[in-house]
Formats: sequence, structure tokens, C-alpha cells
Amino acid sequence: MDDDDDDVPQLSAHTLAALQEFYLEQQQREGTKTSQGFNQYSVGSIEENWQLSQFWYSDETASCLANEAIVAAGKGGRIACVSAPSVYQKLKERDDKDFSVVILEYDRRFSVYGEEFIFYDYNNPLNLPENPLPHSFDIVIADPPYLSEECLQKTAETIRYLTKGKILLCTGAVMEEQAAKLLGVKICKFIPKHSRNLANEFRCYTNYASGLD
Repeated sequence: MDDDDDDVPQLSAHTLAALQEFYLEQQQREGTKTSQGFNQYSVGSIEENWQLSQFWYSDETASCLANEAIVAAGKGGRIACVSAPSVYQKLKERDDKDFSVVILEYDRRFSVYGEEFIFYDYNNPLNLPENPLPHSFDIVIADPPYLSEECLQKTAETIRYLTKGKILLCTGAVMEEQAAKLLGVKICKFIPKHSRNLANEFRCYTNYASGLD
């Protein structure tokens, strides 16, 4: 039987060109990942899920916050990242790992990080496994997913449970008064940036003398 090409759908030249452009961009992205030594700990290796109110920090901000956490934790220190995966990933990229770190996240995609991943739902702030123990982290970095008093209040319960004392909070500028009331933190001069611009002004807060001022 002869092939009949008349019944085969044909793409228009415009559609075909758009499709080729898409595949080319996809190949370029994959090539960039490979050339940069892209791995599971690179910021952006797990893409943002806006439905979960996820907005990753810029590479520079993630690096700055990771460096601050290492200094604040001290040699052999323990760091907890609560809803702050960008900082966790940047910490894991470090070669000089004289510290330990865990990530508390609602998004189970981060379970690829094995035993360092702890499932966390801010609606149940103290529903945590037996390990980690209370007050077992030298510093807690937290970025509550929503700009609401309820979210900050519940996340603050988790922070107070985990930390030995030091707190680095990242949230909107509008939460300054509430953050001071709940956690005794003060706004820092450093202004964090995200990989995508946010409509709300974002700031960092600490309850200790930090390198972010």
C-alpha cells in the first residue's frame, strides 16, 4: 500500500519555527546547567512553585545569607533552614563544611536531600520528629511563606523551639513590628533580592549583632 501524505497533519512554518526555537532554548538551558556544574544543590535546581508561595533568592542574596549563617553558627555549628531552601542549597555548595544543616520544608520535592530534609507544615508548628531536639541549633534561618500575622506567629513557634538563641528572619518590611514582638528581632540594613522581583518590600531581621548591618 502506498503512503498517503495527504492525511498527515502539517505544521505551519510559523508553528514549526516557534517549536524549533523552544527546543533550542531548552538545549541551551541544559547546556548552561552542565557547563556550570549544575547539581541538585544549585539554587534553582528545584523550580519555584508559586502555588506554594515559593520565590527563590538571587544567587548573591543566598550566598550572603549562607555566609552569615556560617559565621553566626560558629565552628562545628548547626544551622536550620525553615522554609528557606535557597540558603540551604547555597550552604551545601560550600567546600568548607565545618557545620551541619537541615532543611524544614512543606514541599516534598526537597526530600531528595535525604536525612537533612524534615517535612514541615507551619500550620502545625511543633509537629516535628523527635530529632531535631529542642534548642539544638546555633542559628535558625526562616522565611515564612506568607505575609500574614498568623503565618509569622506559627513559624515563630517553630523558630523558638529549634534555636539556641540566634535568629535570622527574612520576611516583608510590613512585618517589622510583629517580628520584633514575637522574636525580638531588629531590621537589618542588608536588603535581600529574589531571582524574580516581588511586589512587597522584603527585609532581613536578626536578634544578634550580625554582618548584615
